[in-house]
Amino acid sequence: MDTQGPIRCEGRNAVKTLIVIPTYNESQNIERIIRSIFSATGDTANAHILVVDDNSPDGTAAIVENLMCLDDKERLFLIVRDRKRGLGTAYIRGFQWGLGRGYRLIIEMDADFSHNPIYLPGMIQEADHYDGIVGSRYVAGGGVRGWGPLRKIISRGGSLYARLILGIPIHDLTGGFNLWKSDILERIDLTQIRSEGYAFQIELKYRAFKKGFRLLEFPIIFEDRRQGTSKMSKRIILEAIYRVWLLKMLK
Repeated sequence: MDTQGPIRCEGRNAVKTLIVIPTYNESQNIERIIRSIFSATGDTANAHILVVDDNSPDGTAAIVENLMCLDDKERLFLIVRDRKRGLGTAYIRGFQWGLGRGYRLIIEMDADFSHNPIYLPGMIQEADHYDGIVGSRYVAGGGVRGWGPLRKIISRGGSLYARLILGIPIHDLTGGFNLWKSDILERIDLTQIRSEGYAFQIELKYRAFKKGFRLLEFPIIFEDRRQGTSKMSKRIILEAIYRVWLLKMLK
């Protein structure tokens, strides 16, 4: 259970675009990423941000709450969960919150600047023509900066592995910078998703593909985090390896 519902100031109205940012110990990045997102999207995109924080001991949530009540009373929301529960459940919590408030577009995005806010307007614009937009490192115009050879092999190899087993024509299955129309998330049974990390991103895309939704790979340059500590682990990699086979059995 969450220790509290969304922290909010008065006078908020739901709009069409919600950017969900899961956080754990992102105090070094969170204020800058929030301001960068609002700067990139401007007023015309009608973009709101929901931060889902796993009770970060470094005070991430307190920074967000201060921004909400002082600067961004109409566009910034916060959910604080009682403990570290993982990336997948944080996104599902954010998706459900957004769907319940009538958002038409919901975007997944990291807090650490590996997902550059400058791509948001283009992704939102492409949503006029597609059901989902996949921020892709592995199509023409995309790429990665700041990774060593091993990290590149793990990421690209993981996407290729999942693509071949699942038979899905998406080159970047493990990436976490994605836009979903509400129709997709409403038709996917979010309560059945148990994956975390890479596996969560693979499963979400595969379920959307299986439902017949049209997905576009939008080229992005992924940059290694500027501040803080990576959440990548051997457990996340191993989960992705075996869960792909479980996904293959989905009807």
